[in-house]
Amino acid sequence: MTFKKRLWRSINALAGTPEVVQPPVQRARDDSQVDRGSQLLLALRYRELAERGVILPFDEVEFRSYSQNGEDGLLWYIFSLIGTTSKRCVEICAGDGRECNSANLIINHGWTGLLFDGNADHVRTGQQFYRSHRDTFTYPPNLVHAWITAENVNELISSNGFSGEIDLLSLDIDGIDYWIWKAIEVISPRVLIAEIQAIWGSEASVTVPYHPSFKAEFIQGFGVYSGASLPAFVKLGRAKGYRLVGCQRYGFNAVFVRADVGCTLLPEIPAQQCFEHPFAKWAYRELRPLVADRAWEEV
Repeated sequence: MTFKKRLWRSINALAGTPEVVQPPVQRARDDSQVDRGSQLLLALRYRELAERGVILPFDEVEFRSYSQNGEDGLLWYIFSLIGTTSKRCVEICAGDGRECNSANLIINHGWTGLLFDGNADHVRTGQQFYRSHRDTFTYPPNLVHAWITAENVNELISSNGFSGEIDLLSLDIDGIDYWIWKAIEVISPRVLIAEIQAIWGSEASVTVPYHPSFKAEFIQGFGVYSGASLPAFVKLGRAKGYRLVGCQRYGFNAVFVRADVGCTLLPEIPAQQCFEHPFAKWAYRELRPLVADRAWEEV
């Protein structure tokens, strides 16, 4: 059974309706990508279900078109429910922009993007990709080469034309993510998606200490000495006026929504709800002990 058929069957089962709604024909380049038309149909269905009081679990709405995991589906579900204001997004550490949390919104839905990365080759590759893509060559996102720190993040964002309310901020730094979000003041995103350090589960509120040149340490392919735990992000989010609404199924990325947005549609959830997948339990059991004695700062 294809991804889309499974998704439609799951949606209709949760809604308590017969399987009369069929998924559209897949026209994407592979089974992992969901085309724009299918996403528009999903948005209509999501809103219909929300009007009936049916809120879907995040693991039922994940899909990947350009994101690394299921983040494209999570974000599309959220914005299908809460709508958009400016369709403006900022992503910090977007790589070459071809696989990141903003790409689907930019390519398939015409969002205006500001994407940063510290690798000049990645930025050049991304600029070429968006300049040559038939859906973005007319108005490509702005890819900027910069090493982001707490001291320069606000100036870099504002000097590139972004300030005030935006729809989305994505943080995937593999490092000082906590400190960067804490420092950001020039923009007020309605939604934040941030990579968290899943090895801590929901038990500790910790982050790596701040250092402008911090680089992650990878073990078994995972950046285990980097970032901040979900409880640390939850505390910071509450201080900045945000609530935790969900997480990618493996516990890689958490989603926060501003307190004045979509309160009934996307209620706050407890942090422990984000670590129910077997992978998250494995990471806590096997990876956490490998770096637990490193320098972590309680926040």
